[in-house]
Amino acid sequence: MRTRPLKVALLGCGVVGSEVTRIMTTHTDDLTQRIGAPVELVGIAVRRPDRVREGVPAELITTDATALVKRDDVDVVVEVIGGIEPARSLITTAFEHGASVVSANKALLAQDGAALHAAAEQHGVDLYYEAAVAGAIPLVRPLRESLAGDKVNRVLGIVNGTTNFILDKMDSSGAGYSEALDEATALGYAEADPTADVEGFDAAAKAAILAGIAFHTRVRLDDVYREGMTEVTAADFASAKQMGCTIKLLAICERAADGRSVTARVHPAMIPLTHPLASVRGAYNAVFIEAEAAGQLMFYGPGAGGAPTASAVLGDIVAVCRNKVAEATGPGESAYTRLPVSTMGEVVTRYHISLDVADKPGVLAQVATVFAEHGVSIDTVRQQGKDGEASLVVVTHRAADAALSATVEALRKLDTVRGVASIMRVEGE
Repeated sequence: MRTRPLKVALLGCGVVGSEVTRIMTTHTDDLTQRIGAPVELVGIAVRRPDRVREGVPAELITTDATALVKRDDVDVVVEVIGGIEPARSLITTAFEHGASVVSANKALLAQDGAALHAAAEQHGVDLYYEAAVAGAIPLVRPLRESLAGDKVNRVLGIVNGTTNFILDKMDSSGAGYSEALDEATALGYAEADPTADVEGFDAAAKAAILAGIAFHTRVRLDDVYREGMTEVTAADFASAKQMGCTIKLLAICERAADGRSVTARVHPAMIPLTHPLASVRGAYNAVFIEAEAAGQLMFYGPGAGGAPTASAVLGDIVAVCRNKVAEATGPGESAYTRLPVSTMGEVVTRYHISLDVADKPGVLAQVATVFAEHGVSIDTVRQQGKDGEASLVVVTHRAADAALSATVEALRKLDTVRGVASIMRVEGE
């Protein structure tokens, strides 16, 4: 066994960083046996050195992150500070000084993953980021390594625990969005500013990472269609239940049927209660993968939190340390397919549309005509009327998103249509 310790520097010591520190300092012997060499935490860069951090050795704390990553004796840098800068500059500097990097930074990887991979390759080091997607759930490595010989066609997942908690609460209790959000905030599942979660930004970053790995092509955050879940109502859940469905905020990455392009999108959708993702409750995450040879696979577990995320970080630390011992590097970026990312308008799926219409003869015929004129086939129609007003619910067969959008715009112009109450995609069938 190698006797010189592998030295690890940690950037950030919040909830995740503190847990990484605890595990590294209390499981030193186990980590040594698993890696094949001793491993030592030699520095922790923080912004507020006076903050009390229980169990974190005070002698390791520094405010000079740049000096820490420039140390020539550091083998691995762990970045859990988040954001774009200074994380990007610190990671690049670590590469330049021969250190491999373990990151949990989904936003940075979704935006600049290609450049970071290129820098890691240039300097002969590793970039690992299992913790950037779905917390403790092993997902990046199975996609990147276990399924490397297979062809992945679709990745469908719940990758944000906050939104799943809110939607699950709305479904199970009949609560409205605001009420469910308040409960999520009180329980610590939602941040004081929940925008990144409820508007789909967090899930979109994860979708970009997953699509790039699954389809061996470069997918940036700007390529991902994003739609939040703040407009989902109790009425939407009532309609979903009538269809034998529930509603989830989904990250969906697909390879086109002809194999010539890919799509990545995040939006709320109805899914059948028979689909495995429908049973994912509370703040849990789950990702459903469809591969050509392996078939259907599902990965399930806690998607956030200090201990679960730290578990993923430690797994990457062990992997890159093993590579250091072997004087090798693990798999880097695989983007050989160079597939274009299609627009949302080209996505084909089913739709559930709820319309407020005048309750009089001929309205249904007018609405059906508009759908037909835009090439969108109707599967089912349900109408309820009261006091001169009616609610008309239309579920379509599969159609292009652009065709559905044009249909809705035409419907809004009908005198008999008082409003489009809801539009929701139907997935997972």
